[in-house]
Amino acid sequence: MTQPPPFRFFPLRVAATKQLGPSLIRVTFEGFPRQRLDDFEAGGRDQSLSLFLPHPGQDGPIVPLEAGGDEGDGSAIFAAWRALPEHVRAVMRSYTVRAQRDRADGTREFDIDFAVHEDGGPACRWAAQAEPGQRAMVLGPAVADNTSVRFRPPHGTDWTLIWGDETALPAVAAILEWLPPGLPAKVWLEVPHAADRIELKTDAQVEVVWLVRDEGAPSAVAAVAAAEFPSGTPYAWIAGESGGVKALRRHLVGERGIDRRKVTFVGYWRRGISEDGLREEPAGADEG
Repeated sequence: MTQPPPFRFFPLRVAATKQLGPSLIRVTFEGFPRQRLDDFEAGGRDQSLSLFLPHPGQDGPIVPLEAGGDEGDGSAIFAAWRALPEHVRAVMRSYTVRAQRDRADGTREFDIDFAVHEDGGPACRWAAQAEPGQRAMVLGPAVADNTSVRFRPPHGTDWTLIWGDETALPAVAAILEWLPPGLPAKVWLEVPHAADRIELKTDAQVEVVWLVRDEGAPSAVAAVAAAEFPSGTPYAWIAGESGGVKALRRHLVGERGIDRRKVTFVGYWRRGISEDGLREEPAGADEG
């Protein structure tokens, strides 16, 4: 029996938007037409996808699907997308699926929470003006167990350590909902403003520290270095600005003695460099 491809293209339109805080906007997407999300299968936790957005004045994102077909040969489509003029080709950014739901009418929808700020790029500007009916495209999961879910505590994990900034907040919220009841977790969340703190739901035994930059919060390394860790075998997941993530990983492995194989680290963005710039760097350049 032929296995379905793990990722494919799904045409979208905006169903609703909601301001969650000064730095976070939730956009709910539905299929276009609505039943086109029937095969969308997010794996939860930090499930990521590639979102394609239109430029101002475009009715929808321009994506060269003919390069790889609707089933999505990602490398061929990316090369064809890069070949298009920058002002024409869709804006492409990576985001986390915050939640997926089946609606009462039998169709499916999902949420993406956008971290936005005043000097943000085209995706921030798109999210700030998003309205129901606007179109987008996503290269997203067609099977729940896929390589874009990175939070995978190994067997024998006694407790988890999580750190993320506002760009990782949607993933952290989804991870906490997924954690098994009673599992100890120490969590640090860095946000720009006090009003960016959101309600977090979990059945795990979680201790959360909010690091608010407006209030002079310490760096990730300083905050974590001052903490006492539980006994037992940890699993760490850290994500956000690349420089801070790499510094924290070095601390966890080099100074706190956590097995590097049990530290998942993801640079969602890098200060001073766009995501397009990050994609152009050689493989492994961010391993630090």
